[in-house]
Amino acid sequence: MTRAPATSKADRRRHDREIVALAVPAFGALVAEPLFLMVDTAIVGHLGTAQLAGLGVASALLVTAVSVFVFLAYATTAAVARRVGAGDLRAAIRQGMDGIWLALLLGAVVVAVVLPAAHALVTLFGSSETAAPYATTYLRISALGIPAMLIVLAATGVLRGLQDTKTPLYVAVGGFVANGALNAGLVYGADLGIAGSAWGTVIAQCGMAAAYLWVVVRGARRHGASLRPDTAGIRASAQAGAPLLVRTLSLRAILMIATAVAARLGDEDIAAHQIILSLWSLLAFALDAIAIAGQAIIGRYLGAGDAQGAREACRRMAQWGIATGAVLGLAVIAARPLFIPLFTGDPAVQEAALPALIVVALAQPISGIVFVLDGVLMGAGDGPYLARAMLVTLAVFAPAALLVPTFHGGLTALWGAMTLMMATRMLTLWLRSRSGHWIVTGATR
Repeated sequence: MTRAPATSKADRRRHDREIVALAVPAFGALVAEPLFLMVDTAIVGHLGTAQLAGLGVASALLVTAVSVFVFLAYATTAAVARRVGAGDLRAAIRQGMDGIWLALLLGAVVVAVVLPAAHALVTLFGSSETAAPYATTYLRISALGIPAMLIVLAATGVLRGLQDTKTPLYVAVGGFVANGALNAGLVYGADLGIAGSAWGTVIAQCGMAAAYLWVVVRGARRHGASLRPDTAGIRASAQAGAPLLVRTLSLRAILMIATAVAARLGDEDIAAHQIILSLWSLLAFALDAIAIAGQAIIGRYLGAGDAQGAREACRRMAQWGIATGAVLGLAVIAARPLFIPLFTGDPAVQEAALPALIVVALAQPISGIVFVLDGVLMGAGDGPYLARAMLVTLAVFAPAALLVPTFHGGLTALWGAMTLMMATRMLTLWLRSRSGHWIVTGATR
């Protein structure tokens, strides 16, 4: 991180209050999101194995289709926060509307691709003959909700940029409750089977999008911001998001390579890998909440022209990331005798998972600093650097991971390669934060 004079206790407490106020609700909203799939899985699972297998294939395709557009939230947060810092709420909300219009356009394109290609995608994914019809049904219906899902991403970014993470929490919780009730009612009450689960999720997602739009439109009217699509603004939002798309695709490639390598190690190792990966993803929610706070806070400071405040906030959030990572790592080590048996009773899988779990636990402080600095640079609008850094990380990780089966390293070695990946990210992000090149003040970067 860039050097700056030591901050006073009062400044640290001020930064701490800001971080907690934004990160805690953000964590709640992040945790609520995967619960959608858990509810669908629990309800559909009672319909039969083929239906559950179909849900697994379709949901994997949907998650992939939506997750690549997470830049709609990240880029919008940074752009809106800058304008908030500059004191121009009208321009901030106008920028947010450009992001929402971009989400709507991208959602329409994805629907146009997925609907006719649903069966081919399911087949390409390797679905069995018995599960394929259910997967196709779920995918085609759920695809109708993709525009709403992308609007939710963009609108969440708007509110985060406005320093509001409580509203996304309320909407996420409301959406989770509605999703559960609708799924149960349509699957069993209306006897629609897996189609009922898909329709329930679509309706819940549309309801969430409507709630977000109501909040954003109300803010636009209050501050006199136009709601009409602006071609230049939409193009600018797309250009800001493009580097973050490269970053996200690179990260997805890393996770896919890791899973492919684990599959080559044997059934026990791939089973253990899925357990470890689920824990790794859960830990990421806690760390990502601090990163979200970083996006909003850093963007606001830079928009206000306060470079020193941005440096101090970056330093304090880095301390939070390291400390949170250390606490999470200790918690994982302490809970390891209880955690692994929750997922499997197979001694071979447990034996493969345990040492890899220790590696993940020890690497959590590294993950903490990575997530925080990632959020800081996103908040600064430093997307091009993040894209280049992630491509470098992919180039380092891929050969290390692919060599694991060659040298009979096993799952522990694979997660060692994952730790190397995080260490590479940490180095690239630390060098950038230390250079100070990310500090560009003003309402726009």
